[in-house]
Amino acid sequence: MSDLPSRRTPVPGRARRRAIREQAARSGVAYSVAARQLESVGLAPGETLATYGRTIYPIGVDPYRQLLVDRRERRSFDERRADTRRAAALPEGRAAHLVDRFPPSRGPAGTGVGGLYHGEGRQELLAMLYLVVAAESPGLLPEVGDVAWIAELGEDTAVDTACADADREARRLLDREPARLWSAIEEALVAAKAGLDWQLRQGAIRQGALLRTMMTPRLGYAGEPYVPGLPITGVRQILDALLIVADDGHAPGTRVRRVAGTDDAQLATIVGARWGSAGPPVGYLVWPDRATTPVSVPADGLVVLAGQESVGR
Repeated sequence: MSDLPSRRTPVPGRARRRAIREQAARSGVAYSVAARQLESVGLAPGETLATYGRTIYPIGVDPYRQLLVDRRERRSFDERRADTRRAAALPEGRAAHLVDRFPPSRGPAGTGVGGLYHGEGRQELLAMLYLVVAAESPGLLPEVGDVAWIAELGEDTAVDTACADADREARRLLDREPARLWSAIEEALVAAKAGLDWQLRQGAIRQGALLRTMMTPRLGYAGEPYVPGLPITGVRQILDALLIVADDGHAPGTRVRRVAGTDDAQLATIVGARWGSAGPPVGYLVWPDRATTPVSVPADGLVVLAGQESVGR
C-alpha cells in the first residue's frame, strides 16, 4: 500500500458517522450519547476530533510540496522497489528515503508558522539516530535478510512495519535533552566504528566526519562565529509523520482548532506530536495563529479542520 492520500473526496456525513462510531467504541457509550459528546465540542461538517483519523500530507498547505508528493505517487514499480530497497538499508539508506518522502514545507500562510520538516543535516541526523538505536537497543533493528526480502514488494508501508520498532525508538531519542542526545550519538559512533557489522561501521565513519563538519563553528552575517547545531525539530517532524502512517494521528502542518468552550479556542497548526509507549499520539504541539510560541495540547483538546484527512489509503 502507498502512504499517499487518495484522490477521493472525503464525504462530511460519512466522516462524521465514523467519528461518532469511534467515539462510542472508545468511550463505551451508545451511538446517540457519542453523537451528543461530539456535538458538545462544536464539530462542524467534515471536522473530527484529533483522536480520530489520519492526516499525513495536509492538503493545500504548500503547493510545491504537494507537487513533490504527487510526483512520488506516480512512480513506476521499478522506481518504488528501488526506493524501498534503499529504505531497508539502515542507517543511511533509510535516512535518505525518509528525507525524500517527507520534504520540507512552508507553514500555512498567515499563521506565523515558518518552515516545517526543515533543517540542514536532516539526513545525517536521522542516520545517527539509527546508529544510536543499534548501539543501545540492537534488538529493535530488523533482521537484514527479512527486511531485504520485504523491500522487494516495493511498498513503503511494508518496510515501515519491519522497521517500526527502530523508527519509534529513533523518535523517542529526540525527546532527550540535547546534551544527552549529543553524548549518545558520540558513543554510538565510537561503538559502531569498533563493531563487526560492516554496514554500520562504514556508516559511522561517514557520519562521524559529517558530524564534525556540522558542529564546526561558522561565521555569521555579522562576522560572529556560530554553530548551526543539529536539525532536531525538522527530524522530529519527519519521524512524527512516519509514525502516523502506521499508528494514525495528524502530521505536522495539519490545521486544527482548540475545542469549543475553552477560553483560548482558536485556529492553530500542528508542529509536533507527543507519543506514548504505543499507538497514536497522546497530544500535539500546536502553533496558534499569530502566536510567537507553540503550546502543548492533549489530542482530545483539538479538532481537525475539514478537508485534510488522508482517507481511502
